[in-house]
Amino acid sequence: MRIAIYHDLPSGGAKRTLYESAKRLSQCHALDVYTLDTADTEFCDLDEFSQAKHVFHFSPSRLFPSPFGRLNQFQRWMDLQKLDRLAQHISRVIDSGNYDVVLAQPCMWTQSPLVLRYLRTPTIYYCHEPPRHVYENNFNAAGKQSKYRATLNSLDPFIKLYQRTGRRFDRLATRSAKLVLVNSVFTRDQVRQIYGIEPAISYHGVDTEVFSPISKRANGNYVLSVGAIQPHKGFDFLIKSFAHIDERVRPPLRLIGNMENSRERDRLLSLSKENRVELQIEVGVDQETLVRRYNEAILVAYAPYNEPFGLVPLEAMACGKPVVAVDEGGIKETVVDNSTGLLVERDPRSFGKAIQHLLDDPGLVEQYGSQSRRYVMEKWSWERSVDQLEKHLQQVVQ
Repeated sequence: MRIAIYHDLPSGGAKRTLYESAKRLSQCHALDVYTLDTADTEFCDLDEFSQAKHVFHFSPSRLFPSPFGRLNQFQRWMDLQKLDRLAQHISRVIDSGNYDVVLAQPCMWTQSPLVLRYLRTPTIYYCHEPPRHVYENNFNAAGKQSKYRATLNSLDPFIKLYQRTGRRFDRLATRSAKLVLVNSVFTRDQVRQIYGIEPAISYHGVDTEVFSPISKRANGNYVLSVGAIQPHKGFDFLIKSFAHIDERVRPPLRLIGNMENSRERDRLLSLSKENRVELQIEVGVDQETLVRRYNEAILVAYAPYNEPFGLVPLEAMACGKPVVAVDEGGIKETVVDNSTGLLVERDPRSFGKAIQHLLDDPGLVEQYGSQSRRYVMEKWSWERSVDQLEKHLQQVVQ
């Protein structure tokens, strides 16, 4: 097949999954990549797997500082109009390439890529998650807005304009795809509810050669969590949970993020001091360092809010580490309770006690870690994942 891949992805789990898929698809199919110049091209670079790369320029509107920040939603609305016009142009270029199918990935500005509205070539859209900032109230603030600010936001006409247009564009683009793929049962149910369509599940995988136990493990004596330093990743919840671990055995909490919100970082550092939790934050580490951090950790704690899937538990388990995670979202489909880790309700006391239960029993940590590695190798290989993806591509072409 001749496959056109379209994306505008930052660094993170979605870009890593695209990289792993392209790596394996390129062995049997011809791939061309279409992207915006706002995408992160250094992290998991696709160039080595593609025959041609087409980059299109997009310059987002300038955002205003305080006290004119209320105008920024109008600026973002203007960006939607620019992106829609650009999508029409890109779709004409892709259609002229006579591809068998287009595999479309998210856009960092609109989530569902607007090219889906205009492409005549058969399309598959891999929806990692709907645009949560559009469909979930106070998503960026993770429910921490003051009543005063929430009231102002509810009355702001520019916010309503941006969200209304964003929802309309997102719905039109997603429903225009020939087939929508999702990463979990949780995301499938969300897509059904929001768009009224029936998506297919195509699970991700993990590279068990890269993410693996290292021969000489340096004991870092910390608990690790990984994800962008953003409110919805639930690091505040982890800090509050750590406060319920006996101080005599409480290890440091280390966070690794591919990117960070400076205000959220400051908030987490302040919260850690209040709760007497030793917090360490690293941002932008390379893959080798990430694998080493997994191996050094006692265990991995994971508590994002309604995470659609999350590669972090799979990466941790591939490195032979148990995972203590919240029992919600797509995480329930990867972590096996009382086998590869523990699934716990979103309650700081319960979560902290679950971590302490493992800290008090090194033998159980070792047992869960060994079971985690075997489980991932049996069930979550990228070869198995991409075989499934390839069948969906062939289905759309036929």
